[in-house]
Amino acid sequence: MHGDADLAEPARLMGEPARAAMLVALLDGRSLPASELAGVAGVSASTASTHLAQLLAGRLVTDRRLGRHRYFTLASAEVANAVEALQLIAPRREVSSYSQSATAERLALARSCYDHLAGRLALDLADALVRDGAIAPLVAGEPGRVLDPATPLARRFGITGGVGAAGGSTRRPLLRGCLDWTERRPHIAGRLGAHVLEHVITEGWIERRRGDRSLRVTEAGSRKFAELARD
Repeated sequence: MHGDADLAEPARLMGEPARAAMLVALLDGRSLPASELAGVAGVSASTASTHLAQLLAGRLVTDRRLGRHRYFTLASAEVANAVEALQLIAPRREVSSYSQSATAERLALARSCYDHLAGRLALDLADALVRDGAIAPLVAGEPGRVLDPATPLARRFGITGGVGAAGGSTRRPLLRGCLDWTERRPHIAGRLGAHVLEHVITEGWIERRRGDRSLRVTEAGSRKFAELARD
């Protein structure tokens, strides 16, 4: 039998600025080498190694070796959810340059949140699926429901494929509302959220960027998302 959760331990790990920067850099689900995480955090290689060792011990990240390099990734979707939730209550940094402003706008529009789509476009998509009758309205932090996988929009996004009710047993929910820290409303997470993100990438609506977790919306994607918002 266990007592209450020890919030102080993950809070301590996340509360150090360099470690927090590393966790945010990994929030898009990528695996990054220690050298790149050191650069993101603005610390030396040896200091980065110390921080990463603590994150590993705290089970916030995992690592794997590829040749001479070690690559780190967030340990689970639950860790990503915790980091994203903290961003909801964290104070916003002052934007002091055009570059910072442009990055903030890109992140607010479309970004990856672990393995699913976040930002204004993610909310437009969730709203469209609710209007279509494909899914029930989302509640932040709660499992969602697929109401009808045969609606036009559900078929368009392949919801009748490998992410339906017969998509295999897993401990991860099919659909979950994830509170968007920039828009303060839930977007689609869970297995369905991961499927939708891969779908819009495959269809050429959005592209991943190097260097941050914002997503570039293509010309075709701009048209398609505009259609969803109007429908």
